[in-house]
Amino acid sequence: MSVVSNPSNAPLRVAIGSDHAGFELKQHLIEVLNRDGHTVIDHGTNSKDSVDYPPICAAVGRQVRDDLADFGIVLGGSGQGEQIAANKVRGVRAALCNDVYLATMARSHNNANVLSMGGRVVSFELGEEILRVFLTTPFEGCRHERRVAQLTEIELEERSR
Repeated sequence: MSVVSNPSNAPLRVAIGSDHAGFELKQHLIEVLNRDGHTVIDHGTNSKDSVDYPPICAAVGRQVRDDLADFGIVLGGSGQGEQIAANKVRGVRAALCNDVYLATMARSHNNANVLSMGGRVVSFELGEEILRVFLTTPFEGCRHERRVAQLTEIELEERSR
């Protein structure tokens, strides 16, 4: 899995998925991503009808893990369950970012590769701002690189249990 940062706003491949509670925010963010020239890989859902989020979030995470997407976005009511589900995929570092500060820190310090947000928590406008910050904030590396490597070590240790 490559380290991605996009401070130049170059076109990206972005996998996105939501449950019913995140559907409207997902549709809005797809419009934003398309308008900004990014390629969108939509994993559903396709309506506000109730649906289980874990398979959708795992599919988004797998796209990132397999380098078929540069970043992922998972959306639900709060974003919490979606973050947890995406993080079950090896190599995913999903971060719940319902404000701009958390999006900045998730990217710059944790090299997060999947953004999670709550459709019942953030407005369309705030969601757009969080999205753009997440996609353009570079990973700082240095001392943070060591810590991200330690996260990967833990993940590998747990996988062998």
